[in-house]
Parts: sequence; C-alpha cells; structure tokens
Amino acid sequence: MSTCLPTETNIDVKKMCPKVQAIRTNLIKLRSEAVGNSEQHFSTVLASLEDNPLHHLDLYPYYTNYLKLTKLEFDLLTKHSSHVPIKIAFVGSGSMPFTSIVLAKFHLPNTTFHNIDIDPQANSLASRLVSRDLDLSSRMIFHTTDILDATEILRGYDVVFLASLVGVDKEAKLKVIEHLENHMAPGALLMLRSARGLRSFLYVDVDPCDLKGFEVLEIYHPSMSDGFVNSVMVARKISD
Repeated sequence: MSTCLPTETNIDVKKMCPKVQAIRTNLIKLRSEAVGNSEQHFSTVLASLEDNPLHHLDLYPYYTNYLKLTKLEFDLLTKHSSHVPIKIAFVGSGSMPFTSIVLAKFHLPNTTFHNIDIDPQANSLASRLVSRDLDLSSRMIFHTTDILDATEILRGYDVVFLASLVGVDKEAKLKVIEHLENHMAPGALLMLRSARGLRSFLYVDVDPCDLKGFEVLEIYHPSMSDGFVNSVMVARKISD
C-alpha cells in the first residue's frame, strides 16, 4: 500500500494500457475485500466488550486517519452548507460506520444518520456496535439495500456521503453517481471520496466531469502530512 501513497506524481491512470488498468481494478477489488474483512473483524471484537464499544474505537488501526478525514469533511460540509443538516445518508457504511459515528459524536449532535449498505451482515454488526450507546442508537438508522434500488428515500437527505469503495471500477462508480443524480433532492450536497495519481490504484478516481447534474463546489487533495489517502469532492445537486 505504501507504494501508492506518494502524492508528488503526475501519473494519469486514464493513459495507462489495458493490462495495467486490469491490474489496477484487481488491486481495488482486493483492497475492498481486505477493508471489509478488517472492519468485520474489529466490529465483532468491539461489540464483544462488556461496556460501550464506542469507548474503544481507538483499537481500530486506522481510527486516527478516520478522525482526520471526517474532520476535513465536516469543515467542507460546514463551508458549503447554509444550515446544519437534519438527515445524512452514508452509502456503503459497512460493518464499522466510522464516518457516521465520528460526525454524530463530535460534530453533529442533533443530526440523524441513515447508513445504507447492501450487506445484511455488515448492517447487523454495525447496528450491534452502536446499540449500547443511548445517544447514537437513537440517531443511527440502518438500511439493507442496493443503493440502485433506493429512490424516493434519497430525496429526504440534506447530505449524501458516498464511500470510496462503493463501485470498485469506474463503470460501477458512475452508475451509482448517476442514480444519485436522478434521485437526490435539488440543493442537497454530495460528499464523495476519490483518489488521484498512484492512489488511484487503491480507490476509483472520479473527475469533476463525471458529476453530471451536480455543481462541483470544492475538491480537496491530501498531502502526505494529512494522514489520510482519499481526495474529497463536494458537489451540490442542481435543480431538476
């Protein structure tokens, strides 16, 4: 993974040959599986503790990275939103919905979070993780569904976060983005995690031109010192 972290590179993945593109896609799929297995393991471990599992989130190896990334996303959200969001959706929340948890605990104490994942086991583990927290258990809702099957519900969210590993190739990622464009409420914000350069061997890269139906408000590309890998894009759904 460390090979893909340097940011001082002008590599354009779109110019790579088909063989390298295929290797890249396989690496992203492999990373997706590894992250899923890791989160499943730690979610199970935390839920087995006697007291509130959320008091021990720092046991997860990348907890500090999530704190930094989520703080950036909160700052961008605050900058581009005219009001505190009432309902936020996180698509691809997984077994450990870190972003929702961190936002709810430290930044948005009155917001409801709807965590959407296609995997029933992931949602079961995530729900168990927050069940012993009086506050978060009342503000965390879990939906087990393919995001492409969610339609009317999407119009009810002020903000939709799209996880970096939803869509492990460009075609699948764009299909999800197009679906969100068709069903999100006008004026709602899309928070999208992407990557560029060598980091595109870990996550699918998304260009501003891919966000048809959205006004791209800001793109943040992290440096090595930021402590996280993903670029963050903020876009507003254009009126129907």
